[in-house]
Amino acid sequence: MFQDKKLVCFDLDGTLIDSVGIWNQVDAALIDELSNRKVDLHEIQQQRDLQLTALRHRPDPYLEYCGFLKEQYDFEPVKEEVKNRRYTISRHFLDHIVELKPQADLLIQALKQQQISLALTTTTSLFNVQRYQDNNRNINSKISFEDDFALILTRENVQNIKPHPEVYLNVLQAFNLRPEECLIIEDSLVGVEAANHAGIEVVAIYDQHSAHEIDLIKAKANYYVEDFAELLSFVP
Repeated sequence: MFQDKKLVCFDLDGTLIDSVGIWNQVDAALIDELSNRKVDLHEIQQQRDLQLTALRHRPDPYLEYCGFLKEQYDFEPVKEEVKNRRYTISRHFLDHIVELKPQADLLIQALKQQQISLALTTTTSLFNVQRYQDNNRNINSKISFEDDFALILTRENVQNIKPHPEVYLNVLQAFNLRPEECLIIEDSLVGVEAANHAGIEVVAIYDQHSAHEIDLIKAKANYYVEDFAELLSFVP
């Protein structure tokens, strides 16, 4: 799996950190605040996944997603204000609730010891990454995004979000590597598809919030593991 690899790329949400469910809670709180409606968390995730996939070619898919929420739940504020409120709500979760996936830090250190370069390749915002780095002791006590990753690419670095392969094509260009010299670790179907479109081998790692797509994920990934402990066993 890791043999002859010069670079390993890590997705962030749902892969390195246990955060997908947090965004369900953030959106639930947003909907409750602006429309006084209680919405099922599973329903929230499904509609967010569908909307972000459909809106992936827009300049700001997350702004348009907030516009969708405004129309869907009859919010009074304009979509720009909805987006601002969404991120205000998220700060408590980002700073105190989100945790690193078990043994993710051990894999990072093991790969660095093998002289394999690491990249963080996420279509979340730089704002979120910086909050994890600066404020979240659950995360920054175990890893350092700045020190452990040779390159960090976020939403601001791409025009197209996953499943478009842009973020991974940018990584190959930045490191001047061939696809076969790189390995990607993802948890979601859109992430696995982005790796497929870039022609790069991908390991899918289980996340409970992607379980509804597990059969497709397994079919499209080159490798599948249940957790980082299993993935660690493949490091030379």
